[in-house]
Amino acid sequence: MEKPVYTLEFEKPLRELTAQLEQLRQQALETGTDLHNEIAGIEVKIEAAQREIYSNLNAWQRVQIARHPRRPYALDYVALICENFEELHGDRQFNDDRALVGGTAFFDGEAVMIIAQQKGRETKEKIARNFGMAQPEGYRKALRLMKTAEKFGLPLLTFIDTPGAYPGIGSEERHVSEAIAVNLREMAMLRVPSVSVVVGEGGSGGALGIGVTDRVVIFENSYYSVISPEGCAAILWKDAGAAPAAAEALKLNADQLEKLGVVDEVIPEPFGGAHNDPTQAAAALRRSLQKHLKELRALEGEKLLEVRYERYRHLGVYEEGGVAHT
Repeated sequence: MEKPVYTLEFEKPLRELTAQLEQLRQQALETGTDLHNEIAGIEVKIEAAQREIYSNLNAWQRVQIARHPRRPYALDYVALICENFEELHGDRQFNDDRALVGGTAFFDGEAVMIIAQQKGRETKEKIARNFGMAQPEGYRKALRLMKTAEKFGLPLLTFIDTPGAYPGIGSEERHVSEAIAVNLREMAMLRVPSVSVVVGEGGSGGALGIGVTDRVVIFENSYYSVISPEGCAAILWKDAGAAPAAAEALKLNADQLEKLGVVDEVIPEPFGGAHNDPTQAAAALRRSLQKHLKELRALEGEKLLEVRYERYRHLGVYEEGGVAHT
């Protein structure tokens, strides 16, 4: 039995047209009736609807696509663009956090270190991976792997996809904020090239804990933000239902982030989202990583640290005496 197709609210008109198209094709097959003109007419309507919907997505709609249950997750991309991924486990202090995975792999024939936040696909896996929300031991495992990468001169690739670090009691007891803060400091000083990829959600310090890299790239329907739209709405509007307004105010979408200089490149997705053609999305990611790693490998030692420092030193815009500064 086929699983029902997951449809976002704004995609329903398109889904209805697609259902009509399938019905006509089935009718033509079963009855032998020539429905070529009718089928062609529906196909034209579908193409027009796609252009209308996906060319005018607002911030909240892109957030919904970033959370699409069929969207490729970090390990999906690793499988598509890397070879011989060998997962390494544990933080050597407390536990092995399955929400954050890492290990060595080969990208374009060169050894790299992978660190990735991984959501679960089915219910059991979602629970096992804590819905992609890492705990302190996850960030400490990431730090261990970063230091291993530095020791052996391996470029670091991190894949960001989390609504945020896990805020539970146990996580707080084991000092999740300290674990993230240490990662921010240590990543700023790593002496190997590093690139982060925001593949879905990039929420709060949970995302930043593996995101202080030389380059940050983002898929066009992903988001990267200091807080989730629902969290922002609950604080400022006292109503989580104001999430669409919060999404617009947060400037969290890829195109806005690129204009602000928060990300270095927006990776295009197949029409309607990466879930419609993961292979095409992965090919675009491969090209992006090839370009950035080539540029970063040309920087050595202190120069790499200097360029990274300048990137974060000039991040953002502020006003002083009515004059905007970057």
